[in-house]
Amino acid sequence: MKKIGILNGVNLNRLGVREPEIYGKTTLEDLERNLEETAKTLSVEIECFQSNHEGALVDKICEWTDRGFSGLVFNPGAFTHTSVALRDCIAGCAIPTIEVHISNVHAREEFRRMSLIAPVCAGQIVGLGLAGYDLALFWHANVNGALLVAK
Repeated sequence: MKKIGILNGVNLNRLGVREPEIYGKTTLEDLERNLEETAKTLSVEIECFQSNHEGALVDKICEWTDRGFSGLVFNPGAFTHTSVALRDCIAGCAIPTIEVHISNVHAREEFRRMSLIAPVCAGQIVGLGLAGYDLALFWHANVNGALLVAK
């Protein structure tokens, strides 16, 4: 069974409380519970992790790579725009990653339009709310392996 990591970065522990007009009222716990249900329907296993600390996120990506996870769904939060360390970790671990953002970062402040993470990811999903996580999970369950074989 494929194992996929669901990784959430800085401030995502505040989902449901922080700027609900942008991010909605669903909590991180609710999101993770919903993703567990989605994973069951897709016959994949997920493991969720959130941290506000860049190094902890780097450590988790490396751990999941070493444990043979087949993919990563990653919302780095504000680290998207600032973290060379996370970018280099994803590139170095070569774990297929889909970058996810709840809001449309391209329709927000100028600084949010630049992702240091996106160039080393298989794809990016923005502005589709929490459904972006489900879409990324679907990609990993159904497309990721086929693309890896085709390379």
